[in-house]
Amino acid sequence: MDDGRIHVVTTTGIIRDLVEHVGGAHVEAHSLVPDGADPHSYEPTLRDIREVVYADAAFSNYAFLEQHSIITALDANLHEGVPNVALAEESASHGAELIQLVENAKLNTIWLGMRIHGDGTPYGASRSSEAHLVTHGVTGPGKAFAYLTGTFGEAKIALNSSDGFDASTGYQDDTATLPIGAHTHLSWVFTEPGIYTIDIAADVQPTRTDRPISVGEAELTFAVGVDPSTAGRPDAVVLKAGHADVTADLDAHAVTVRHDASGMGERQESYSAEDVIIEVPSRALSEVPADPRFRFLGEPGTQVYQLAQAVLGAHIHGEIDPHLWHDVANTMAYVQVIRDTLIGVDPSHASEYTANADAYLGELEALDAEVQAAVDTIPPERRHLVTTHDSFAYFAKAYGMDVAGFVTPNPAVEVSLADRRRLQQTIEQLEVPAVFLEPNIASRSKTLAEVAEQAGIAVCPIYSDAFDHTVTNYVDLMRFNATSLRDCLAGS
Repeated sequence: MDDGRIHVVTTTGIIRDLVEHVGGAHVEAHSLVPDGADPHSYEPTLRDIREVVYADAAFSNYAFLEQHSIITALDANLHEGVPNVALAEESASHGAELIQLVENAKLNTIWLGMRIHGDGTPYGASRSSEAHLVTHGVTGPGKAFAYLTGTFGEAKIALNSSDGFDASTGYQDDTATLPIGAHTHLSWVFTEPGIYTIDIAADVQPTRTDRPISVGEAELTFAVGVDPSTAGRPDAVVLKAGHADVTADLDAHAVTVRHDASGMGERQESYSAEDVIIEVPSRALSEVPADPRFRFLGEPGTQVYQLAQAVLGAHIHGEIDPHLWHDVANTMAYVQVIRDTLIGVDPSHASEYTANADAYLGELEALDAEVQAAVDTIPPERRHLVTTHDSFAYFAKAYGMDVAGFVTPNPAVEVSLADRRRLQQTIEQLEVPAVFLEPNIASRSKTLAEVAEQAGIAVCPIYSDAFDHTVTNYVDLMRFNATSLRDCLAGS
């Protein structure tokens, strides 16, 4: 029944809370991701789709915070003309400061992923479109594989040359699918030393009902356990360190390799995939694990050459850290975008939306000062933040803290021995008095609790992406985090 209110759909509970503060009595807001759920992995339901269909406005965070199917649900089901606002992008016009998402794997081999570069406008693509990197064939002395280690250790295969390449299915078993503008991590495995070539084609699919449109094709060369000079290509650029991505370049209409030698996101060079050789050195030798989920690589204990996936867990993202709301000033920019959007949808209540926004902005300004005051009570030498989830860079920059480390590269994956050693060293060298876990993923971080117990330090709660029964709104989330940090880091 139409009750006269504006019906707004948001992706997360945090955005829903902001909309409710600005909209007041004239807005009904529904978040697709339930409180307590992870926006990075939540899949929308039929009920969610119904909410989208009847929405008068939609707000997402975007910057690849949400699972891509959530964004697709918005873009495919909102009626024409309904505002579909990506707050992380639009908030910059109101002064939000964006932080580049920097990843430093510190590996002793190159880190090689896959990427979709460009917005796809010449192909009629949008943010809900998909692009594909498809392997048509492999030559070399052994077998080649590329796979993504998922959140709970399962392997999602992007390339498996051991079972051939089936053109009749569109090579669907040897295809990596990514949203426009995203990149993903991969492990690459080769069973024998020598020179390999991999034939890769790229295409873009504007909508699920469209036929894929070709972007380009290329032959990518790998030197596995041998000197790259044996490939007989003296003019090729040899890539042996840093971060590189096999790229469907929608602007250049070609398959390229984008390379950042530092691994820190400082500078990217783009090469034609035909002009490079990827070096897989002898030190990349590894053994097939006993886990039956990796049996496709060979028998357990078999030696293979592996360019390891630098960050474990299904991890697709863009170039900007999406967690802007951990800086209250950025959230104030979100509020102003929401205010302007609601006024555009319902101008008859513009004065009330403006008044509601002004009152809330005043509350947020006081909250910003309160958070800073809490952090200021922590001695500078103790302002080191160790968490499970890479989402507190904005908080650290805004309030003068140091993100000292993460429990694992992805919070849903068990800690490796190397991760555990690094964590222990960080705690010892910085004399960290506490580490911080998000309540909704604490059950998956037993190892961190063990390390903390051995070090005699506290394990304290912190909230990132979602509310629960304890923290039910944004102001409470920020206030809880500030209090937890103060109590756990400032004390003796």
